Amino acid sequence: MSADLVSEIQRLKKEKDVALLAHYYEDGAIQDIADYVGDSFYLAKMGQQVPNKNILLAGVVFMAESVKIMNPEKTVLVPDLGASCSLVEGAPFDKYLAWRRQYPDAICVTYINSSAEVKSISDAIITSSNAAQIVAAIPKDRRILFGPDQHLGKWLSKQLGREFILWPGACQVHILFNAGRLVELIKQHPDAVVIAHPECDDEILKYASVIGSTSRLLEEVKSNPAKKFIVATETGIFHQMHKLRPDAELIQAPVVDENCMCNDCPFMKMNTLEKIKRALETFKPEVKLDEALRQKASVSLDRMMKITSNQPVKWPEKFEA
Repeated sequence: MSADLVSEIQRLKKEKDVALLAHYYEDGAIQDIADYVGDSFYLAKMGQQVPNKNILLAGVVFMAESVKIMNPEKTVLVPDLGASCSLVEGAPFDKYLAWRRQYPDAICVTYINSSAEVKSISDAIITSSNAAQIVAAIPKDRRILFGPDQHLGKWLSKQLGREFILWPGACQVHILFNAGRLVELIKQHPDAVVIAHPECDDEILKYASVIGSTSRLLEEVKSNPAKKFIVATETGIFHQMHKLRPDAELIQAPVVDENCMCNDCPFMKMNTLEKIKRALETFKPEVKLDEALRQKASVSLDRMMKITSNQPVKWPEKFEA
């Protein structure tokens, strides 16, 4: 990593009043120059709280869209507009709308890993760190649609004792962890604590002592005195884990193909320091949303923010679109 490149990025951030937000799945070099590093819920909150007029979000585009939806007055940049998400791509608006229309009396709870268009037809957005709190705020007599990640939905359904109607989506990284190889790894390291993200399949989650969002997994590594952890989530999280526990051994959970680095999210890894510098210089690519769409999408995100701030919300009686 070039010291000149880093210093130039720092200079441009200050000169142009830009807050750099980065997700835990970004490369360590990007995390280290960011003003704020966190999971998707934390980044959404920080987008509202930073005093800067401009935000550059190093993550995937749906995260930047969420920041723009809640901060229409701010300029929101990304390093690469091609940084999509398999969950977003697996839940196209027209098909999600058709599914939503089948259950007009249900409450539609949608993972933040979704497009602005899908958010606009959802009743509440959740992240893996606040999902339980959001679902708990839904009246017990209401049916719940949950998408687009079926594995997160299945896990939540079991945890909360609520029945969900699930959209059949999945994260392309988390579904590749292999249970058979994980069992063998656990045998080799019986003293290791297995921790996993709830986007993983049930066959992986049943071996995990701790299941939670990236921030929850980080907290476990920080506070658990164990010296060894097997980690089932994207590799970028290791950067912060090593910082918190340089004394601990961190072992990546295995995927199906032992020759494949499939634990890396290809979309997250599209972002580079060079692209960040270029975005700061040119103020492109910029995330722009049609105002009518932004306002519709803001309703579901606003419910998320209100519930997590322990404010009352009103749920719609019926979906109309």
